[in-house]
Amino acid sequence: MNRNSIIGILLIFGLMIGYTVYMSPSKEELAARQRAQDSIAALNRQVVDSAAATRTADPVVKDSSSQSVAAGVADSLAMVNRNDELGVFAAAGNGKAEDFIVESDKLKLTFSNKGGRISQVELTGYKTFDGKPLLLFTPDSSDFNLAFFSDVRPVNTNILYFQPAWPDKRFEGQKVMKVSGSDSLQFALRLYAGGSDSSLVTGSYIEYLYTIRGDQFMVDYKINFVGMESLVAMNTKEVNIDWNARLPRTEKSLENERLNTTIYFRHADEEVDYLNERKDDDQDINTRVKWVSFKQQFFSSTLIADGELFQNADMKKTREPEKELNYLDYMEATVSLPFNAAKDKQLDLAFYFGPNKYNIMRSYHLDLEKQIPLGWSFFLMQWINRFAVLPVFNFLEGFNLNYGIIILILTILLKIVLFPIAYKTYLSSAKMRLLKPEVDEITAKFPKKEDAMKKQQATMALYKKAGVNPMSGCVPMLLQFPILLAMFRFFPASIELRQEAFLWAEDLSSYDSIFDLPFNIPFYGDHVSLFTLLMTISTIIYTKINNDMMSTGNQLPGMKTMMYLMPVMFLGFFNSYSSGLSYYYLLANLITFAQMYAIRRFVNEDKLHAQIQENKKKPVKKSNFQKRLEEMAKNQGRR
Repeated sequence: MNRNSIIGILLIFGLMIGYTVYMSPSKEELAARQRAQDSIAALNRQVVDSAAATRTADPVVKDSSSQSVAAGVADSLAMVNRNDELGVFAAAGNGKAEDFIVESDKLKLTFSNKGGRISQVELTGYKTFDGKPLLLFTPDSSDFNLAFFSDVRPVNTNILYFQPAWPDKRFEGQKVMKVSGSDSLQFALRLYAGGSDSSLVTGSYIEYLYTIRGDQFMVDYKINFVGMESLVAMNTKEVNIDWNARLPRTEKSLENERLNTTIYFRHADEEVDYLNERKDDDQDINTRVKWVSFKQQFFSSTLIADGELFQNADMKKTREPEKELNYLDYMEATVSLPFNAAKDKQLDLAFYFGPNKYNIMRSYHLDLEKQIPLGWSFFLMQWINRFAVLPVFNFLEGFNLNYGIIILILTILLKIVLFPIAYKTYLSSAKMRLLKPEVDEITAKFPKKEDAMKKQQATMALYKKAGVNPMSGCVPMLLQFPILLAMFRFFPASIELRQEAFLWAEDLSSYDSIFDLPFNIPFYGDHVSLFTLLMTISTIIYTKINNDMMSTGNQLPGMKTMMYLMPVMFLGFFNSYSSGLSYYYLLANLITFAQMYAIRRFVNEDKLHAQIQENKKKPVKKSNFQKRLEEMAKNQGRR
């Protein structure tokens, strides 16, 4: 064995000894443990002595007396064990649950002294689909816990009783507090340490300080450590927050609400991600995180790191059984914050309890609005929704119009913007239709399958000579496609349409039903949506008119049948979807009918045909690319 090996072994041995000494309990901890063991032993002796005395004094009543003494001693033993388990927080292990309520213009928050947490959140300006108060979570379906070590004991605040404090002296001693407008109030719950008597208040405590503003959905939340330097384990590097909630149903369509309920989170690099909405899912993020959000279809509960970012985040969502009609998913999140007992006195956090409304969420500059599915992964979709659809909605809202009228105006404006594309599409199809007799002649000239390439070349030569681009009709359609997708994402996610009635629809954000079926039809549902039915009928009519007006006879076999089957297939999909979306597509079809007839009225097809014939007489101009290809071919031939 060489010298380096010997030195290495000695270093390892020294580190092991040092670690053992460092992790060994102090004299005070050993004394506390010995006192607890002595107390338990004394109580055990008391049980034995009391039982013996009872048997000697009165054998007749020995059973009842022994049971009574044993029960009392068992309670005492439990108290000693609890005191040993909770350590400096033993006094906070017993108490009576009390609630404190803060009402603002936006929120009604219930605070529980057990755990010091916000146990219930009600959004005062909203109701559930059946008219009940809208609760984001309730005391029985949620929990919030701060976890850390005091000496060698784990501390979980959710089982301990806090004491209320009123930094805002206007509300001193009140259990129900109200704040409005730009005014704010502070309410605190404190977990005291260092006393064995629950009535003893010491100078060492953990304070949950909440700041509520009258006109805000954001709640400031600070965790203050006062005089806790010697009570939090000195080797503490971080503290954990465990937050979970069983989210209650709030919307008419349970299926759609579940498909839009999940956990969102934002990385330190501002990228926003989420768990799978359609199944149970979990993620362990080992990098820094800015916020974690329990997101429903139209509302969110978000925990935000307002100072230091969360060091990591473990998240899990569990879907409720399909037969469960009152709850959506069970959400769990554990995040950690860096902490140094010798230096850190305050952890800065915040909660957002509010609607998934773009302008409200964006005003906080935290990327909270990226929880709203506006097509963030496809830049064209998000641009259309952010810079076109939402501004129009917000502008028209100011006139206090019914949302059915707003959708009508929006559709007309979009159709006006898209009119040049529709006009170009019609002209392209009309030219193709006018050339159909000549295309048929080419087809008759090359009837054999082996001549398919010659037929294709002759057809393309005809189109080029006539100045017709067969792809010019497809490009405008492709340009419209992002708008169709943008509308498909916007309407179901728009809280502006929530519980807004129009004609027979009670809620434009959910399905409309003119008849509830006594049974469920697979792929359709248990109701009849009239807007979806009218949309499907109008789409079939549009398909028929479009085929008659613009057919060139070049469709692939079966394509015509598929074009008629597609609307019928969508009937089942849209039947349980947003009625506002079906209404929009219905309006779009009706306006398209009007545009087609207007264009046909003002386009002189005889003049268009004459122009095509003139184009055929002109020499065909070769593109630079084609010239280069021909030049390359000639050069190859010379070699």
